[in-house]
Amino acid sequence: MRARFVILLAGQEVRLRPITMGNKPADMLAVSPKGTVPVLVLENGVDNENKRKIQVIDESLDIMLWALNRNDPNNLLYSEQPDCLEEMLAIIEENDKQFKPTLERYKRAKRYRKDDVEHCRLLCEPFVQQLESRLTQHEFLMGATPSLLDYALLPFVRQFSKVNRQVYLQGPYTHLQKWLNRHLQSRLYAKAMFKYPFWLDTHQDVILSE
Repeated sequence: MRARFVILLAGQEVRLRPITMGNKPADMLAVSPKGTVPVLVLENGVDNENKRKIQVIDESLDIMLWALNRNDPNNLLYSEQPDCLEEMLAIIEENDKQFKPTLERYKRAKRYRKDDVEHCRLLCEPFVQQLESRLTQHEFLMGATPSLLDYALLPFVRQFSKVNRQVYLQGPYTHLQKWLNRHLQSRLYAKAMFKYPFWLDTHQDVILSE
């Protein structure tokens, strides 16, 4: 979903082929054998043998950066502050490599009613508290305006908030709660999260654009 957020904010138009991970199209696996989503396929004309040339981007962060490097009207990259992108990428890496696996463990513990739910939640706390601390200083994670970091982390903070809703609402996350609610109530969120029919059911592409 984070790729959709930034594609919309960057004003890029793409054709969507929504799938379910339990039924992956052969076309998708042909261009991206690792079989994860999202996958962005860019057509770059034809070669000397009149064969279609394509570029495949199959990491969500790389898709976000591709879109913003083409157009960044909201300055999500904080381009006037050269050190900001490096800082954002470091936090996103921490999210993707450390917080996300811990969050998955927390979700599984809650889903299967395991005895270590609270322990798993506490393992998530350091990263969540890092975000809360940032939001005590400014309205968004990098400053007074939204950034790449906000949209890269948004889906995972949302997931964390839903695992044990009561604990989350009673927890020391007042600034994070306000930040999350602001995003969840936005037009952008509704548009990005809209559920389209699966492509294998319709074989019709959907245009995603602002």
